[in-house]
Amino acid sequence: MGGFGLFVTVLLVFAILMVFMSVKSVPQGMEYTVERFGKYTATLTPGLNIIVPIIDQIGRKLNMMEQVLDVPSQEVITKDNAMVRVDGVIFYQIMDAAKAAYEVNFLDVAIINLVMTNIRTVMGSMDLDELLSRRDEINARLLTVVDDATSPWGIKVTRIEIKDIAPPKDLVDSMARQMKAEREKRAQILEAEGLRQAEILKAEGLKQSKILEAEGRKEAAFRDAEARERLAEAEARATLMVSEAISKGDVQAINYFVAQKYIESLKDVASAGNSKLVFMPLEASSVIGALGGIGELAKEAMNKKG
Repeated sequence: MGGFGLFVTVLLVFAILMVFMSVKSVPQGMEYTVERFGKYTATLTPGLNIIVPIIDQIGRKLNMMEQVLDVPSQEVITKDNAMVRVDGVIFYQIMDAAKAAYEVNFLDVAIINLVMTNIRTVMGSMDLDELLSRRDEINARLLTVVDDATSPWGIKVTRIEIKDIAPPKDLVDSMARQMKAEREKRAQILEAEGLRQAEILKAEGLKQSKILEAEGRKEAAFRDAEARERLAEAEARATLMVSEAISKGDVQAINYFVAQKYIESLKDVASAGNSKLVFMPLEASSVIGALGGIGELAKEAMNKKG
C-alpha cells in the first residue's frame, strides 16, 4: 500500500502539472505561436488557451499593438550633390503573427535597415530645395515603398515621418543669405509699387482738380456772360426809354442822358491810377440842373405808372 500510494501521489502531481502546462493565458495585445516538435502549428490569441503539454510549446511571443521605431540619423547625398543629415520615425503593426515570427529574423532591425535604404534612394533622387519643401511627398513615397516591402512579413506600416533634414552649416548660411536677398528684393518691389501707386493717385488727384477748376471757370464765365447780357439788356431798355422821351421832345430826358454820361466820365477820371489832381471847369448850377432834370424825369415815370 505504501508503494501504491506513492505512485498515485506522483501520478496525481504529474496530472496537475500537465494541466498547468496545457493551459496558457495570453494577455491582451499579444499573440503566441505554438510549435510542435519545432514546427509552427497554431497561434494563441488573447485569453485562455489549451495546448498539448510536452508535445506543444510556445514559440514566439509577439506584440500586436502599433509600435514605433526611431530611424537612426544618416547622411544622404542629394541629386544636386548636397550632403544632408536625415533621421525619422516609423510606425508599424504586426498583422500576421506567424509571418512576423518565421518569415524574417530580427524584425525591428530588418524594418530599420529597409527604411534607411529607401530614404537614401528616395531623397537621393531629389534636389535639396525639393527635400526642404516637399517633405510630405517624401513621407508618402517612403510609406508606399516600405509597406509593400514588409507585406510578406505580416507587417502593416502605418506611417513614416522624416523628423529632421539638416544641411551643412555653410549651406545653411548660404540659404540664409539667399532668403535675406529675396526678402529685400520683395521689399523693394513692394516699395516701388507703393510709390508708383502714390504717383498715380497724385496724378489722378491733379487731373480731377484741374477738371473741377476748369468746370468752375466755365461756370463763372457763363454767369459773367449772363450778367453782362442782362446788364446790356437793361441799358438797352433804358436807352430806348430815353430815346422815346427825346423823340417826344422831352427836355428832361436829354438832361438825364447828358447828366448820366457826365457823372460816368467824372467817375472814370477820379478812379484813374495816375490822376493826382482833377480840374473841374464846370458850374455847379449846370450839374444841379441836370440832377433836377433827372428828378423830374423820375416823377413823370412814377406818375405814368400810377
